[in-house]
Amino acid sequence: MSNCECHDDIDPKNQRNLLIIVLVINGVMFLFEFAFGLYAESTGLLADSLDMLADAMVYASALYVIGKTAIAKANSAMLSGALQMLLGFGIIFEVIRRFLYGSEPISTLMIVISLFALVANIACLVLLNKHKQGEIHMRATWIFSKNDVIANLGVITAGILVAYFESALPDLIIGTIISSVVLYGSYQIISEVMSSRSSI
Repeated sequence: MSNCECHDDIDPKNQRNLLIIVLVINGVMFLFEFAFGLYAESTGLLADSLDMLADAMVYASALYVIGKTAIAKANSAMLSGALQMLLGFGIIFEVIRRFLYGSEPISTLMIVISLFALVANIACLVLLNKHKQGEIHMRATWIFSKNDVIANLGVITAGILVAYFESALPDLIIGTIISSVVLYGSYQIISEVMSSRSSI
C-alpha cells in the first residue's frame, strides 16, 4: 500500500465526505427499493432494500467514530456486524412467511429496480475501494457494499427466472441466498474486530 493510500485511509475529512455520499445513496435507495419491493411482492427486493437500510446505519456509525479512538472504531464495526446479522435473520423470517402464505412477484419490476440498485451499489463500491485495507470501520463499509453488489446480481437473476418459470420460487431462493451473504458479511467483520482488539 502506498503512502498516499494510507493517508487517504486515515484522513478524517476524506472519510467524512465519502461516508456522507454513500450514506445518502443508500438511504435514498432503501426507500425506493422497499416501496417497489412491497408493490412487486418480491422477497429479493425487500431483502435487498433492508440491506440498503442496514448499510446506511453502518455508514452512519462509521461517520460517528471518525477521529475517535481505535477502540471506538472497533466498537462501531462490531455494531455494524451485529446489525447485519440481525438483518440476515430477518430476511430468513420473511422468506419463510412468504413461502407459507404465498406471493406473486412481478419479475419486470424486480429486474428494473435491481438494475438501479446495482448502479448505486457499484458507485459506492468504487468510492470505498481504496479503503478496503484501511481502518476497521472503513473495511466494514467496503465489505458490506461488496455484498450489496452480489445481492443485486442475484435479484436480477431471480427476476429472469421468475419470468421464465412463472414461479415465485426463484425469488424465495434468492432471498435465502441474500440472507446467507449478509450473515457471512457480518461474520467476516465481527471476526476481524475480535482479532484486531488483541492489538488495540
